Amino acid sequence: MAKCLPNTGVISWITTVDHKRIGIMYAVSAFFFLLCGGIEALLMRTQLAIPNNTLVTAGTFNSLVTMHGTTMIFLFVMPLSAAFFNFLTPLMIGAPDVAFPRMNALSYWIFLFGGLLLNFSFVVRLAPDGGWFNYANLTGKAFSPSHAIDFWVFGVQILGLASLIAAINFLVTILNMRCKGMTLLKMPIFIWTTLVTQVLLILALPVITVALVMMTFDRTFGTGFFDPAGGGQVIMWQHFFWIFGHPEVYILILPAMGIVSEILPTFSRKPLFGYTVMVYSSCAIGFLGFAVWAHHMFTTGLGPWAQALFSAATMLIAVPTGVKIFNWISTLWGGQIRFTTAMLFAMSFIAMFTFGGLSGVMHSSPPIDSQHQDTYFVVAHFHYVLYGGAVMALFGGIFYWFPKVFGYYLHEGMGKAQFWLYMLGFNLTFFPMHFLGMQGMPRRVFTYAGDQGWNLWNLVATSGSYVTALGGVMFVVNIVYTMATKKKKAPADCWDGRTLEWSLASPPPEYNFAVDPEVKNLDDWWHQKYTHDGRRLTPRYQPDVDPATKHLPHPSFWPIILAAGLEIVAIGFFFDEVGHYISVAGLVVTLLATYGWIFEEA
Repeated sequence: MAKCLPNTGVISWITTVDHKRIGIMYAVSAFFFLLCGGIEALLMRTQLAIPNNTLVTAGTFNSLVTMHGTTMIFLFVMPLSAAFFNFLTPLMIGAPDVAFPRMNALSYWIFLFGGLLLNFSFVVRLAPDGGWFNYANLTGKAFSPSHAIDFWVFGVQILGLASLIAAINFLVTILNMRCKGMTLLKMPIFIWTTLVTQVLLILALPVITVALVMMTFDRTFGTGFFDPAGGGQVIMWQHFFWIFGHPEVYILILPAMGIVSEILPTFSRKPLFGYTVMVYSSCAIGFLGFAVWAHHMFTTGLGPWAQALFSAATMLIAVPTGVKIFNWISTLWGGQIRFTTAMLFAMSFIAMFTFGGLSGVMHSSPPIDSQHQDTYFVVAHFHYVLYGGAVMALFGGIFYWFPKVFGYYLHEGMGKAQFWLYMLGFNLTFFPMHFLGMQGMPRRVFTYAGDQGWNLWNLVATSGSYVTALGGVMFVVNIVYTMATKKKKAPADCWDGRTLEWSLASPPPEYNFAVDPEVKNLDDWWHQKYTHDGRRLTPRYQPDVDPATKHLPHPSFWPIILAAGLEIVAIGFFFDEVGHYISVAGLVVTLLATYGWIFEEA
């Protein structure tokens, strides 16, 4: 059946197992959810623009806070990072595809269905309202009797399953499918940060999975894991959540660090400074990321010894992070810098992430953290890290690799306009929140009195959010303009890059490499183009061949059917009387899809 499926049209995208197409689908889906999360943010900021505003109710505001945080983390930054993993990992390591192509497709469809389930909660007016962390015991049936929390529990559970499947796939791909000669210390730094990210996912996701299962049992079957009356502990949920939640921060930021580490050398015409140290610092960040979770809990009464331990660990993780910052600056120092849009985004990442990191080090001190806890100062801190850091780097990566993906350059003028709108809007939005936090404005309040002294900075922050939204509109216009006009076609090595993907046509052929590459150096493609004294050589670009001569994984319907079956199982929990029939039907679909998958030709 797989051989008879079409190579073009909608069906070809639904059944594809090509890692490049899946990467594109991840990116498109991530930007759809960014639109959702951005609208939620604008509604919140509009509500807070003036005192005593009545644009939304308190309950709606709680839902907006919950869904904005959940959307931006699980439905935008993580899947957009996965888009880069999917498209680039095989190309950068010289592989024909990922290790398990159909599993790759399965992870995408599970992610998409999980994201749609979460946002469907708005349609039925049951949007989750417990915060993106959903602390127990506010999530228990006594305080949240509707199915609103269930949408969050099952949505995040499904998204976690998608990420776990993808993490196993990329880990195996990187460890087992590198081309000849590419030892671990000859891998591009982006592949290293991808590898560490997958390890973090494999270790952290089971923790939140167990916690979500326990919460499901508490809500559905009346167990008492987080209920003191049933012998449970409320604080246990916080430990579970933050043991996952703080490695999650590095799951979000490490891919951005890898992207920046590829952009800076290309547009500085210098190798990355301290490559080996950058590798070790990435591994150190991954290791220490599991030792700092309780700095989110300094106000919960942990005691002096626990506070001292987690305070020291939080300070210590700043060391490998600082190493990266100095190495990036050293890469720029003395380079022949080209201020492309991608380079501007990468350089802004260094500045904004450093600023956010400094306020993070402040919070490693329990007394300071106790003062800032649950104020807008903390909101400012993590947005500087995750927006000024991860999101700015991801946009830099889009402008850098877009010509490779689609074969056309994005418009540099519109790109730079977007960059400056983002920089102005971002800083106008979040820098004033430091002042609001110091003045005592709590997080997650939906309104405030006019005599608190918060009026001016809230109005400035709201104005900045609209400037940022204008930057987003500029990006959409740039994409539409580029794909509609297709004026500036990109050659294979459009930026004079350093890694293997630039040896391929733009866009790359379906089979990736016609001739299996062999690597002799770090940044081997650069060494194929230049001698040590800078003389230009004639590199060997990958030739075009007839795709029929290459064995390619066959497209398949089974990944989307299997993902749909899992979704139906989850949907059954939302129906009180006939829910078990729905879940059983979903289980049957899942088993049939698994059977078909097993006996389908790969």
